[in-house]
Amino acid sequence: MNWIDIGALDDIPLRGARVVKTQLGCVALFRTDTDRVFAVSDTCPHKGGPLSEGIVHGNKVTCPLHNWVFSLETGQAQGADSGSITTYPVQVAAGRILLDATTLKKRSAA
Repeated sequence: MNWIDIGALDDIPLRGARVVKTQLGCVALFRTDTDRVFAVSDTCPHKGGPLSEGIVHGNKVTCPLHNWVFSLETGQAQGADSGSITTYPVQVAAGRILLDATTLKKRSAA
């Protein structure tokens, strides 16, 4: 993997999100209340809502437009909803958030 430093863990508030803009679209980074960090596509497959503006609860995010809930670990929609979002490898090292650039390059343009 080709890790790129995209910022400090403290740049994302607990239960908050930030967006990384790439040439192929936006990636949402979420920090849970236990300091876990997840990276997923920022667009809800249902109506295109910005997931980075959603509510983080546990290891899930709720879309701000129509309340679809997605697992930040697997990208799968929860409950009766069907669909998924793309997840990306991310890690935290020495308080810095690292995102895998190799995986981003493989992403297809939307």
